[in-house]
Amino acid sequence: MPNPLKCSLCTQPATVHLTQIVDGKVHKVDLCEACAQAKGVTDPSGFSLSDLLLKASLAPSAAAGLRCEQCGFTPGDFKKHGRFGCPHCYETFQAMLAPLLENMHKGVTHIGKVPRKALERKSLYDRLTRLESNLGDAIKAERYEDAARFRDEIHEVRQTFEPPPAQS
Repeated sequence: MPNPLKCSLCTQPATVHLTQIVDGKVHKVDLCEACAQAKGVTDPSGFSLSDLLLKASLAPSAAAGLRCEQCGFTPGDFKKHGRFGCPHCYETFQAMLAPLLENMHKGVTHIGKVPRKALERKSLYDRLTRLESNLGDAIKAERYEDAARFRDEIHEVRQTFEPPPAQS
């Protein structure tokens, strides 16, 4: 007979097995009956898999004694309220927070989104700045054919920035 799985929160044999797939990563939590009831697994309105993942990821020795110097928050307070007490908490609990975020999200750094049009404008602006610099260098070095080519390219880039005047 195979060894039964142990509860992720205590050492009792697990009888409730939860699986969540987030961005292609499988997160499994195994619970005994008592922990499942205590965490509200039988009551969908009170159940939060992130609470279980947080509890499973916190080693008692790693969380013991941690306290934010600014606001006094502890890991228990974070678990109870679901948020930190102040911005300094993110630094204090970084070692505990990073693995939790890696399990729940794609990474631990917020990248954000930039509108496509803004990226295109930025790219054109960077190209224009580079061309103007190259034009100045070519004129100083008396490379007039290169300067004429840079001038023409600058003209083309500016045409994409500024639409032609409307004809009446």
